[in-house]
Amino acid sequence: MSESGAKNKGSLRELYDVFFSKSWPMWVGGILLGVGNICLFIVLKPWGASGGVKNWGDNLFNLMGGDFANMGAVNLFPYSVLCIMLLLGAFAGALFSKQFALRFPPIGELFKGLIGGLLMGLGAVVGVSCTIGGFFSGWPALSLGAVVFTGGLVVGTWLAVKYLLFEVNKFPKLSSGKTYSILDAGKGKGSWQPILGFVVVIIGMIVAFRYTGTSSVLAWFAPIGLYLGLVCQRSRFCVVRALREPFMSGSSKPALAVMAGILVSMFGFVVLKFMGVRGEMIWVWPHFWVPAIIGGTIFGFGMTIAGGCTVGSLWRAGEGHIKLWASIIGMMVAMPFTAKFIKPAFFDALPDSMKQMFFLPEKIGYGPAVGVFLAIMLLWYLFVKWNERTGKFSAY
Repeated sequence: MSESGAKNKGSLRELYDVFFSKSWPMWVGGILLGVGNICLFIVLKPWGASGGVKNWGDNLFNLMGGDFANMGAVNLFPYSVLCIMLLLGAFAGALFSKQFALRFPPIGELFKGLIGGLLMGLGAVVGVSCTIGGFFSGWPALSLGAVVFTGGLVVGTWLAVKYLLFEVNKFPKLSSGKTYSILDAGKGKGSWQPILGFVVVIIGMIVAFRYTGTSSVLAWFAPIGLYLGLVCQRSRFCVVRALREPFMSGSSKPALAVMAGILVSMFGFVVLKFMGVRGEMIWVWPHFWVPAIIGGTIFGFGMTIAGGCTVGSLWRAGEGHIKLWASIIGMMVAMPFTAKFIKPAFFDALPDSMKQMFFLPEKIGYGPAVGVFLAIMLLWYLFVKWNERTGKFSAY
C-alpha cells in the first residue's frame, strides 16, 4: 500500500475513533437531540415516543383481532416509524462501538422491566404525555401542562427511588442472580459488529428513500429517527437519570444535558410558533392539571423501576438489553387497554377546568412566557448544583 493510502486509512480510522471509541458527553447529545427535535417540528410535529409505541401495541392487537384503535388493517403512522428507526439507530451505534450484546438480567429485574413498562403505558395515556413528548418537547412548546407533568415525574421518581432502596435493604434477593450476555465483543472479538452497523444504516436509508415517492414526512422521519437513536446511544442520553440522580448519587450532569436539549429546542419552537410557521397549539395537550400530575407520577415511578423511559427503553433495547425489551412489551400491552377502558372514564369524570390545554403565551404573551420557563429552568439548575455540593437529597 502506498504511503498516501496508509495515511488516508489512518485519518479515516482516527475520525471513526472520535465518534465510536468512547461515549460522547451527555450534554453534546442533549444539544444534538434538540437540533433533531427542531427538524421534526419543521417537517411535521415535535419529538414524541409513547404514541409510536402505542401504535405498535394497537397493531399487535389488530393482528390478534382486537382492533382497539379502530384502525382496521395494520397501519404504521409517522411516530411509529420514528420509534422503529430510533431503535435501529441505537442498534447501529452499539454495533459501531462494539457495545452490542444480548444481555439477560436476573428474573427479578426482568419482571421489574415489565412492571415498569406497564406503569409507563398507563401513565403516558392518562397523562397524555411521556418524558419526551410531555417534557423534552412539552417545555419548548410552552405548555404549562408540561411543567405539571414534569412535577409528577419528579414525585414518581422520588417514590420509586425510595422503593428501590427499601427493596435493597429488605429484599436483596428479589433482583439478584446471574446475568448472561451473548454476542458481546470481548477483547479481540466482535469485528463483525461495525460491518453490521454499516449494513443497518444502509438499510435504514433505503427505507427512507422508498418513502420519498409516497410520503415526504416519513421520508424525513426515517433518517431523523436513525439520527436520534445514534445520538442517544452514543451520548447515553437519559431523562430517567436526569430526574433520578439528584436522589441517588447527586450528580447534576444528566440534568444539565436535558436542560441543554430543552433550551435548543425552545429556541426553534418559539421561532416557528411566533412566526406562524407552525400552529401555536401544537404539542399543547389537554392535561392541565389533574391528568398531568397523576399520569406523570405513574410514569415517573414506572420508568425508574424499569431503568428507562420510552426513548431510554428503545435505545437500550437497541443495545440488546432484554430488560428494556420487557419494558417496551409492557408499554405495548398497557397503552391500548388504558386508552380504551381507563382514559375515557377518567377524563369524563373530570371537569373541564382540570383538563385544559394551557398555552402560556396565550395568557401572558411570548416574552413573559419564555421568561417563566427560563426562570423555572434556572431554579432547576440551581437546585441540582446545590444538591450536588451538599447531598441534601441524595441517598449516597
